[in-house]
Amino acid sequence: MIIRRAWLLCASLAFATLSARAGDTMVSPVTLKAADGVRVYGDYYPVQRPKAVILLFHQAGSSKGEYRSIAPRLVQDGFSALAIDQRSGGSLFGPNETIVRAGKEGSYLDAAKDIEAAIGWARTRKLAIVLWGSSYSAALVVLEASRHPEVRAVLAFSPGEYLGEPMLVHHAAAKLRMPFYVTSASDPQEVGAARSILAASPSRFKRQFVARHGVHGSSTLIADRDRQGASENWLAVEAFLRRLFP
Repeated sequence: MIIRRAWLLCASLAFATLSARAGDTMVSPVTLKAADGVRVYGDYYPVQRPKAVILLFHQAGSSKGEYRSIAPRLVQDGFSALAIDQRSGGSLFGPNETIVRAGKEGSYLDAAKDIEAAIGWARTRKLAIVLWGSSYSAALVVLEASRHPEVRAVLAFSPGEYLGEPMLVHHAAAKLRMPFYVTSASDPQEVGAARSILAASPSRFKRQFVARHGVHGSSTLIADRDRQGASENWLAVEAFLRRLFP
């Protein structure tokens, strides 16, 4: 099912409120240990009585800083969030501490171990777990959710077959029965890739948002990166989350 438009008159007010409060959001550093011993560094945004914990994973060439303006809005919506520096990334939104401290960068598939570590950490919170991925990590969250049926929902921003094995993401999507949300840049090729991956899933609650104005990955929610489309994209994401967590 495609959500074509989402309009609310209060969208501008919501963004103004976010920018006013973002600086007050509590952030705690977190260090995880992946199964192969790599230390993974993250930022934890806690809520006193969270509806769920959302695990936030960045795009290629990026870091946990990708979520510096996104996580505070999720906090306002009642969700705790953890954003990590995967071992495949860079300094697009600030330093990637995992890569800096390890002294080397891994592949996209290597970063699956970091997502596994984040899922293990989230289990200790005794909360519903939501996976959220951006670009290559949108592919990885589909893969990891297929291995973890305890995951409550998946949000994939610009997913594609980025992982080097033909149809790997489609085959993983075919195992996803949890609620599944996809969106992408407004580029027809990206829209088609997201649609194809979503279609592979047997989930009874799946949504594709096709934005009038969208950019690649989670950046579509950042006003500085997507001035025309960020508000509209946020409304679609929040509508999906409200259906799951009223």
